[in-house]
Amino acid sequence: MNAKPGLKLKLFADGANLAEMRAMYKNPAIAGFTTNPTLMRKAGITDYTAFARQVVAAIPDRPVSFEVFADDLDGMEAQARVIAAWGAHVNVKIPVTNTQGVFTGPVIHRLSSDGVVLNITAIMTVEQVAQVAEALAPQTSSIVSVFAGRVADTGIDPIPHMKACRAALHSRPKAELLWASPRELLNIFHAEEAGCDIITATSDILAKLVLVGKNLDDYSLETVQMFHRDAAASGFEISTAAIAEQPARQTDPV
Repeated sequence: MNAKPGLKLKLFADGANLAEMRAMYKNPAIAGFTTNPTLMRKAGITDYTAFARQVVAAIPDRPVSFEVFADDLDGMEAQARVIAAWGAHVNVKIPVTNTQGVFTGPVIHRLSSDGVVLNITAIMTVEQVAQVAEALAPQTSSIVSVFAGRVADTGIDPIPHMKACRAALHSRPKAELLWASPRELLNIFHAEEAGCDIITATSDILAKLVLVGKNLDDYSLETVQMFHRDAAASGFEISTAAIAEQPARQTDPV
C-alpha cells in the first residue's frame, strides 16, 4: 500500500504492533503514528516504556504519539514530561478529561506553554475543542483528536460536526485537527471534506487505499470468483437429484 489518492490531509497509522508499525514506516504515504493503552493491551504489551522506546527507535523521524495514563492532573503532567523526553518527534497524548470528567486544561496549558507538543485525545464535542483551543499556547504546535467515528456511532453526521470543530480552532493555527476512530476507508475522504489536517487509521483500513478508483465491474467479478472459489475449497454440495425426479411445475391458467 503506497497510495495516497490526491489527499491533502496527513495519514497516520494507529496501532500497537511493532512489526506492522515498521512495515507502515516503509511507506512514505504514512506521515505519523498513534497508539494508546487500549491498543497496547490488546497487543499483549506489558512494559509500556520498553515498547515505546522500541517504537521511537524504529520510527526516528516521524511524529509518534504516546498517551499518559495517570488520572490525577499532577500525575499526568509528570508522565507527559517523561514521555516528551523520549524523542523530539514524540507527541504526548493528554485526554481531554480525567476519569471523573475534570477538564485537563491546566495541564494542557502548562505543557503547551513549555513547548511540549501535545495530542489532546478522546474529544467528542465542539465545546471541548473550544476549551482545548483556549488552553493551548498559540506558539506551540499541537494535535486535537476528535473521535469522529464514535460521534458517528451516536447517529450524528460527523462531517458538519468536524467542520464546526475546525472553526473552533481558528484562533490556534498551529493546532492540527485529527479525525480519530474511522470506521471505513471512506472516512478518509470525509475527513478531507471536513477540513481535517490528519486522520489516523488502523492498518486494515489503510490497506484498502489500493482499492481507490478500482473498476466496479472488475470488483464484482472478483467477488463472484471469490465466492465460487471458497465454496469449491470447502467441498460444499447441494443435491439436485430430488428436484430432477419431480414433475415439471404446473402453472395456473391465465
